[in-house]
Amino acid sequence: SRGGSILKKQKISNTTTDDHDKIMHEIRQCREELKAKKIAPAEIAKAIDMSEMHIVTDMQSEEVALAIETLFVDAVESIIRGESFSFAVPSRSAGNQIYISALDQVVLKTNVAERSFVHAKQVRKTALLARVLSLVHEVIRKGIHVTKRDLFYTDVKLFVKQEDSDGVLEDAACMIGCPRNCLHVVAAEKGLVVGRLQFYEDGDLIDCTRMGITGKAIPSTVDKISDISSDAEFILLVEKDAAYNRLAEDRFYNQFPCILITGKGQPDVATRAFLHRVTSELQIPVLAFVDADPYGLKILSVYMSGSKSMSYDAASLTTPDIKWLGLRPSDLDTFDLPDQCRLPMTSKDIEMGKQLIEEAFIQKNPKWCKELNKMLQSKQKAEIQALSAFGFQFVSKVYLPTKLRRGDWI
Repeated sequence: SRGGSILKKQKISNTTTDDHDKIMHEIRQCREELKAKKIAPAEIAKAIDMSEMHIVTDMQSEEVALAIETLFVDAVESIIRGESFSFAVPSRSAGNQIYISALDQVVLKTNVAERSFVHAKQVRKTALLARVLSLVHEVIRKGIHVTKRDLFYTDVKLFVKQEDSDGVLEDAACMIGCPRNCLHVVAAEKGLVVGRLQFYEDGDLIDCTRMGITGKAIPSTVDKISDISSDAEFILLVEKDAAYNRLAEDRFYNQFPCILITGKGQPDVATRAFLHRVTSELQIPVLAFVDADPYGLKILSVYMSGSKSMSYDAASLTTPDIKWLGLRPSDLDTFDLPDQCRLPMTSKDIEMGKQLIEEAFIQKNPKWCKELNKMLQSKQKAEIQALSAFGFQFVSKVYLPTKLRRGDWI
């Protein structure tokens, strides 16, 4: 078979004990290199002029409630003076964002837009913001958490679309000066984690090796996690849940001591915050396994540098220095992927690829540039699932062990 011939050609075989020791040596060397060059983000920030940046910080519930009460007191006093009322909302537009290479983060600058109730074009957004602030205050005072969907359904006639209430919620967090999780409003659980990780969630012990085949849903309330412990050597960040499920069912984390995490495509805030928290505490490398297409790389960039919509909270949502393990454009030839498994890039793919190669986080890594250029020149892409052409367990038994053995990440 073609799969058999490529294994013979590349002298790739199932992992032996010696291979395992070599793989762990490569991973540990990567871990030590990361530790050697790691500088705490707080120390980096001290060396950078952050005076023109809008920085948010974790706040206690009482502090958030007091901040909202202050906003409403100011609004009432303004109305009494006959001046109506307005909110000064930090702008989250693309023009008010900047990528800081030293932090490897997209952060928000300090430009502010006034949202006034007396202006016809702003009256609805101002009303939405006032309503969201009142709902958040109620939730905090009750000491509970609700989902963004719950928030939307409290006043469907006013919000009309959930995208509107979601956007105003981000404005509220940015204006108050805290991460969104401090508002006690969370998204529905999406990400998954399995493998050699233990932690307490609101007082309950969670052992991610004993949570069934697919593992544990990453909690939306990451702030309720404590006492994280692990004997894992690395984290394998998997883009697709199908590939994650294959690795989880094969108990890949028992063969190679690791933690498997997936955001099931574009990651939600909770998955990004969870990865940041676990990585910060365990200080182990993160290796990414994404599709060999521009969107796989875009998803990786969100984990690493943040998203523009959440740039105000980049510090708690980003994980710098993730290593790109695969699936890389060069792997298509290295592993002799069949032609029928290689997909032609669409015009949209090519445009996205050209935009990515101009991004600062790509430019700072010449090897990433080389891979992306190879993709654009060949005009070919491939999904992780294409590796199943060599067998359903090729990823867990051959591909990943081979990449790990070679230390083949960039």
